[in-house]
Amino acid sequence: MQGVVPIDSGGPEHATAPLGYGEALGDNRAMNYAAIIKEIGRGAKGAKDMSREQAQAVFAAILTGEVPDMELGAMLLSLRIKGESGDELAGFKMAMDAATAHVDVPAGPRCVLLPTYNGGRKQANLMPVVALLLARAGIPVLIQGRHDFDSRVSPFELLDALDIQRAASIQEAEAQLAARHLAVLPLHVLNPGLDRLLALRPRLGVRNSGHTLAKMLDPCPRRSVRVIAVTHPPYLVTMEQYLRDEDGHALLMRGTEGEAYAHPRRRPRMLVVEHGVTRVACEQGESDADEMPDADCSVPANTAIVRAMLAGEAPVPTPILEQVALLKALATGD
Repeated sequence: MQGVVPIDSGGPEHATAPLGYGEALGDNRAMNYAAIIKEIGRGAKGAKDMSREQAQAVFAAILTGEVPDMELGAMLLSLRIKGESGDELAGFKMAMDAATAHVDVPAGPRCVLLPTYNGGRKQANLMPVVALLLARAGIPVLIQGRHDFDSRVSPFELLDALDIQRAASIQEAEAQLAARHLAVLPLHVLNPGLDRLLALRPRLGVRNSGHTLAKMLDPCPRRSVRVIAVTHPPYLVTMEQYLRDEDGHALLMRGTEGEAYAHPRRRPRMLVVEHGVTRVACEQGESDADEMPDADCSVPANTAIVRAMLAGEAPVPTPILEQVALLKALATGD
């Protein structure tokens, strides 16, 4: 998958020749981190990409905490500047999958996975509306994520106010999926190493490759529908090309303030992925301004508008209904 538009680089200008330090990666304990940094740290135009196998070994070492702080910081910033290639993302995900706990899904529809890593910034967070409408229709939904933004309203505080508490274990989440079709799991329960990696954002000042991988997390392989909501346009290109190589089900779109729901006023382009085949299910477009919820992102106001929508006392924005319909079809189709 060489040639994928790298994240945050603006184009595939950098070299894509495989690195020449494969022997150093055969044993994580013997990794030559300086050699890795030397190759991936040459900037957007001069850096070389890792092979899939090399990327898997590097990310596995990162998730197990084997990489020293200085070298870890250098690699994370190098990858941010260079941008991850498709093979690097695939290798990273293989390492992440191996370290992720599995969640059993009840018999029936696939489980919709909603990542939540941002929270509300200005407008009401309608991710819970998507989750609750699906659960009401009998579609299991697993919300997974973490929150460390001081400037945003925590999605977990909002979920608590809606009486949707976090599960403390995999077993508790499985029981909730079976009983009410809805569960919430913090990232540290599903993948402690990835949780530690994401926790570096306040310390480093920027996001890292872990934030991209977290949206691809799948604790229910072959029984899931992932909602991959990206923030920047280059991510859409990278993710679409990556998902074509996967035999799964996903909905790819631009998120709203980073959250996995369609913008109430500006419907995003929604791309459906089934068994490696992609199709545009909804084109980008404007929605009725009257459907824009009159609520801010504070927990009381946000809770009130979510409850009003679910009770039929306020309209559910059309883009949200379209997203829910697509997810239902993905969860119940072949």
